[in-house]
Amino acid sequence: MPGDAVDRSSWTDFELAVAAVLDDTGPGELLTYGEVAAEAGFPGAARAVGNFLRQAPDGAFPWWRVVTSTGRLAPGAPGEHAARLRNEGVRVKGNHVVASP
Repeated sequence: MPGDAVDRSSWTDFELAVAAVLDDTGPGELLTYGEVAAEAGFPGAARAVGNFLRQAPDGAFPWWRVVTSTGRLAPGAPGEHAARLRNEGVRVKGNHVVASP
């Protein structure tokens, strides 16, 4: 798993719970920031999930599998986000995930 090399010994309960959700997200599987927060046991903490992912070490988590509630890709990295999702078989048009027919 990507996050295995990251030292988590000083992490908060929130960080550990979010990391566990992200670690369990497989290729082509998408979650919204809100879904990650809720599954981690912190409903309503979608923005905190986004902050966590922005501050995480590069390559620590599959951040590209997390999108906004409208399917919008990560601001600041839509090209990379789209490429990573397409590589996993997810359809992307513009800066949004396209629902499968």
